[in-house]
Amino acid sequence: MRHCVFLTFMLCMLPASFVQAAPAQQSFTDWQVTCNNQNFCIARNTGEHNGLVMTLSRSAGAKADAVLRIDLGGLSTPDPKEPAIAPRLRLDGEPLPLDARLWQISPWRLTTDNPTLITALLTTLQQKKAITLDKGKQTLSLNGLKEAIQFIDAQQKRGGSETAWINKGDEPPLSVPPAPALKEVALVNPTPTPLSREERSDLVDYGTWRMNNSQCSLDPTRREVRVTALTDDKALLIISCEAGAYNTVDLAWLVSRKKPFASHAVRLRLPFVASSESSDMELMNASFDEKSRELTTLALGRGIADCGIQTRWRFTGQRFRLVRYAEEPSCDNWHGPDAWPTLWITR
Repeated sequence: MRHCVFLTFMLCMLPASFVQAAPAQQSFTDWQVTCNNQNFCIARNTGEHNGLVMTLSRSAGAKADAVLRIDLGGLSTPDPKEPAIAPRLRLDGEPLPLDARLWQISPWRLTTDNPTLITALLTTLQQKKAITLDKGKQTLSLNGLKEAIQFIDAQQKRGGSETAWINKGDEPPLSVPPAPALKEVALVNPTPTPLSREERSDLVDYGTWRMNNSQCSLDPTRREVRVTALTDDKALLIISCEAGAYNTVDLAWLVSRKKPFASHAVRLRLPFVASSESSDMELMNASFDEKSRELTTLALGRGIADCGIQTRWRFTGQRFRLVRYAEEPSCDNWHGPDAWPTLWITR
């Protein structure tokens, strides 16, 4: 018992920069919030918005570092003839008041980082139902916005401080914990000797043998063997195993570059518990990025790639460690994998 009390005391005494934030992602009616391991939080409306989306982001810490944006867009860009949205925005049927001095306004985007304006606007919007676009079918639901910003306050531990959006208090801004220190995943052997023609041929033959001796349902004519140099003495071997409409499950091994080949299966393990409630990741649509020297996976929720999970992993000499994890659970035709909200980032 004394050891537990001592450990708790020591954890409390640690500088905030050494404490890791637990990634979180949650939906509140028509709003979705994602906070990563830096306690950077981003929220937006989801559902049947038809391309009219408000995005609210805020960094951890004492600074009033927030950005609010209203966009007309989606996976496809608006028609060039689409009129500017600023004069057409309606809040519960009435024109949305906009002070052009406090906004950066372009035809299909409005952006502000003015903390006073953002706080005032959020206070107003909590009591409203929707922002719509005059002479358009777009609807930006505000149902769930209050709960979403309350979640951000809680995640960043702002409750009772002057910087809180909900439950504002008298505590000074410096009472809010700063962002945790950003972890680094060092890259080992960034410029390995390329595979020789003989090495590649032997490794492909070994991969074919592996493929033929694995319990994979993918038609043999569709199976693929890929090899790449990881270090001067190790190669990465990836084979296609299972396939659905738009996802392929791969298997991968770390293999010695010289015969007799020694290998062990690649296991991808998350440093946090994801929405699937599992720390183990499947190699879905896996590939190796030769430029960044990272293993990537992409699990698509739909064929148009508007939702799913994208990850990047870096080899550290013995195993692959997570570099980036992005997840978009809302399949609403808004954005592609490179813009999905992140739950985990590193240096």
